[in-house]
Amino acid sequence: MSTNYIQLTEKEIELQLFQGFRRHQEVSRCWRKENGKWQLKDISFVEDWGEAEYAFLVKCLKNTDHTGGFVFGAFDEGRLVGFASVENKLFGSKNQYVQLSCIHVSEESRGTGIGKRLFVIACEAGRRLGAEKLYISAHSSKESQAFYHAIGCIEAKEYNRELSEAEPCDCQLEFVL
Repeated sequence: MSTNYIQLTEKEIELQLFQGFRRHQEVSRCWRKENGKWQLKDISFVEDWGEAEYAFLVKCLKNTDHTGGFVFGAFDEGRLVGFASVENKLFGSKNQYVQLSCIHVSEESRGTGIGKRLFVIACEAGRRLGAEKLYISAHSSKESQAFYHAIGCIEAKEYNRELSEAEPCDCQLEFVL
């Protein structure tokens, strides 16, 4: 299995690109910050994207490319198995952050290094945009947080209020570029 990583353009980002991509996750534990301390809580749900979620994703990713951000895809034998996106908007008290808005690996391809490689590519994009750090409003599941912490992400020094209010259960992280 040889994975190819390419930058995607607005024209290439269409609903059919995601045929066969499986954004499915069975969650049993999530991190929550209570009284200033992070705690792993028993919170169970299944995340399984359908056509509506992919249609919204396509709209968002097209916008990312259209506004000067970056969208990257990981392909095995021509099939999308992972993707990441970085927004083109500096923010923070010193304009030190850009947002890693998406990073997903299809269920059957997790644990193969695709996510790590996409993260490295996203970091390179963040540097090209002039950022010092990536900002990630990240899924709070035990597994998602384990991925981010294993690659060196830490709790964000500054929270982006808009992002943290939009997804109050997400963990706000950063990565120094």
